[in-house]
Formats: sequence, C-alpha cells, structure tokens
Amino acid sequence: RPPIVLLAHLGATLDEWDPRVVEALAEGRRVIAVDLPGIGSSTGNVPRTIKGMAGAARAFISELGLTRIDLMGFSLGGFVAQQVTLDAPKLVRRLVLAGTGPSGGEGIDRPAYVYLDMLRGVLARTDAKEFLFFPRTPDGKAAARDYLARIHERVMDRDSPITLKAFRTQIAAIKAWGRQQPQDLSRITAPTLIANGDHDRMVPTPLSEDMHRRIPGST
Repeated sequence: RPPIVLLAHLGATLDEWDPRVVEALAEGRRVIAVDLPGIGSSTGNVPRTIKGMAGAARAFISELGLTRIDLMGFSLGGFVAQQVTLDAPKLVRRLVLAGTGPSGGEGIDRPAYVYLDMLRGVLARTDAKEFLFFPRTPDGKAAARDYLARIHERVMDRDSPITLKAFRTQIAAIKAWGRQQPQDLSRITAPTLIANGDHDRMVPTPLSEDMHRRIPGST
C-alpha cells in the first residue's frame, strides 16, 4: 500500500500530531508527516495561499519519488489536502478530511475565536488547544489534559515552534480560502472519509456535511 501523508492544522508543527494516532496508522503503513515551508524546522517562507501550500506539498511528495499516496489533512491541512487532490487527482489514492471545510465555506473567513482562545490559554497558563479542540466539560477537560500530555511525551529532537509571522500568514490564507469561490468537489474521485466533532468552532461542523454532499461516494 502507498504511504499516508499527514498535513497538520493551523499553527501546528510535527509535534502536534497525537502519537497514539500516528502509532496506530504506522502499525501497517509508512507514515510521512511534514512541516511545509516556513513551519517548524522547515526553511523557506509560508506560502500565502492554500493553493501555494498545496504546490509545496506536491513538490515535497515528488521529491520523495512518490507517485501514489493516501492523504490525510486536519483543519488547515484539510484545505491543502482538497487542493492537492483537485490539482493532482492521480496522485491521491484515498483521502481523509478531518475537522475541515471547503473553499467558500460559511464562517471559515472569520477566525476571531482563535485569538480569543489563545488569550484564554495564556491567562490559564495552558495550551490554547485545550479551549480550541475540547469542550469545557469534565470529560472534555480530562481528554484535553491527556492529549497535551501525549504530545509532550517525546523530549528529544523537538520541532521548532511556529513563528508569529508564519502563523499570521496561515491565518490570512485561511481567510482567503473562506472568501474564494466554492470549488467543484465532484471532481474528487478518490474514496474520501470526512470526520469532525459535533460542535467544531474552528471550522463549523455543517461544512463537513456540505463536503459529504459534494464529494461523490464520500463517507
């Protein structure tokens, strides 16, 4: 089977992938996670558009000599994964779109909540993902603590954190993705799994249903 390539969310470096998820995928697959240009320890500048990020991802995949992959994108990475699949349909065998939405999706261009939850994280002296990714219920708080502990298990060779400039460039690209014209997702022919929480504040959950209706045979 071809390798599975992982594209991460807004502000994320390689260290943000949950090791339990990666370990489960890697039991029977080669897993390739990547920091796109200007992110983490990767050199260069962050592309200013989602299409530019998709081009950088395709160049990376080509440099590895790969002509067929499975592709998983989480949030921002899901925007990029859609664009990769539309631009190079023969490259992507299977597609996973997690916590993400289509271009022109309602609410994507208004990410003010991100800065609010980053402030909440600073005031609470914790990672903003505790507020962004998890409900503020007892179970949600426990799940957040477990996740944050897991992503800090590895202490050697930690990735460089994202810079503020790179983060702002990603935010601008996200806003532009939310404002651009919807793309023809019926052109995605790869078997596609769409996954999301039932109350995603970052990329509104109804957008997952929208993608499901528009991508033929998606699950």
